[in-house]
Amino acid sequence: MSVDTSDTRADRAAKAAARARPALPNVLAGRAPAPARATALHSGGVAAAALLALVGIGALLREPVLIPPIAASAAIVYGVPALPLAQPRSVVAGHLLCAAVGYLGLALLGDAPWVAALGAGVAVGAMTLARTPHSPAAATTVVVVLQAPDPVVFVPLLAGAALLLVLAGMAASRARRGAVRYPVYWW
Repeated sequence: MSVDTSDTRADRAAKAAARARPALPNVLAGRAPAPARATALHSGGVAAAALLALVGIGALLREPVLIPPIAASAAIVYGVPALPLAQPRSVVAGHLLCAAVGYLGLALLGDAPWVAALGAGVAVGAMTLARTPHSPAAATTVVVVLQAPDPVVFVPLLAGAALLLVLAGMAASRARRGAVRYPVYWW
């Protein structure tokens, strides 16, 4: 029996390089891991309950309490509660800091869309420096600049809404056995 020795040195080098080179991941081949159905139902149910509570509070006060950035915060707090973005410091302080950036931009530069965009970028930097990363809070800056809500009304409602999300997250993590304990840290 003869052994094929027709590989040239270049062929062997190319094969060795191919083995050493990390394979590129095939993005289309795999799927994201599926969470347990109970986890998805729990997260979605708690998010819906907390957001409906905010709608109810808003109806009683005749003020909008449910704003898009708060709904996005609920997705993070209940969907991925262990992330730094979901921790109380980031949720509450992030929204308040970004509201302050929005009001500053509004006072100095007006209510133009470019001010909202610039403000959102400044807000991201401010959150990073303050160790309060919370991406939905950057949208709070945009809301403040474009809608100019009265700060005497808006800021307490914003703080209360963010705090309600945190408290509901705490209660939910203790109500379901096996749930990720929330918060991972406070400050």
